[in-house]
Amino acid sequence: MIRDREKALVSACLLGVACRYDGGHEYDREVEVLRGKYDLVPVCPEQLGGLSTPRPAAEIRGGAGEEVLSGTARVETLEGDHEVTDAFLRGAEAALRIAGFTGARAAFLKSRSPSCGCGSIVVAGKEVKGDGVTTALLKRHGITVESWG
Repeated sequence: MIRDREKALVSACLLGVACRYDGGHEYDREVEVLRGKYDLVPVCPEQLGGLSTPRPAAEIRGGAGEEVLSGTARVETLEGDHEVTDAFLRGAEAALRIAGFTGARAAFLKSRSPSCGCGSIVVAGKEVKGDGVTTALLKRHGITVESWG
């Protein structure tokens, strides 16, 4: 009998999927070690939220992911000409649904990202303390998130 392994979400860009805002990826060979323990479920919350690839870079303004979830901060393109908060929220909710469908209780997400960052994100070119929108939502629902890459 083949036993199912634990499922874990992973940022698709870390697996080599060209889904980053700039059309690239962040393939990280070290992620391959996770395959020994988990069945990896790739997600790109920004694409899941309806944003295109490539797309303008974005950042959280007025806080971090937790504040976006509570409605006191927003996500805007770096130029500040487009608010993309709703897309980031849709993507976070989609990632949470995928975790629920698959039974994933862990996530390994791209560091410093306004969606996936865990513990720190980039705002105005500087690394600041806080989580991205998807990470904040996953944590709210008891999913363990680890920053990667």
